[in-house]
Amino acid sequence: MRIVNSNQVEWESESSPNGKFSRAGKPLSEALGRDRRSLDLNQRHPFDVAITRIPAGKSSCPYHSHSAQWEFFHVISGTGIVRHTGGMLTIEAGDAFIFKPNEPHQLINDSAGDLIVYVVADNPIGETCYYPDSKKWAIKAPEYRLIRSEPLDYFDGEE
Repeated sequence: MRIVNSNQVEWESESSPNGKFSRAGKPLSEALGRDRRSLDLNQRHPFDVAITRIPAGKSSCPYHSHSAQWEFFHVISGTGIVRHTGGMLTIEAGDAFIFKPNEPHQLINDSAGDLIVYVVADNPIGETCYYPDSKKWAIKAPEYRLIRSEPLDYFDGEE
């Protein structure tokens, strides 16, 4: 058994070039030895656990859906908004919610303080993401590549 103390795991920050999207995460699964690139579930882990901090006035990431991944969220502290197909809902400490595959979602911190959320996601192999606002796809092969395309005939380029 391996044990880590989340207070000892460093925050890893990232933000978009113009600052609209920003978050910091404590990647607990990686601290427990998860290898993101492995296809072996013993090394890859069957689920991913992180603590995410979203600064005031920021979104954690663009509005998106996963093709195969489930994501569970539990708000630890702060308030914000979760955007989903039905609109927007206010969230606060103690709220827990889950998104199934193909359910678009986004966390937005519209408050003056940090929004802290536990996130648990399964790790399906072959996962892709779709971004409805910008109509692009993220394809994992093995790292994410972002593409935008027009529909093609199934046999396009084959004959």
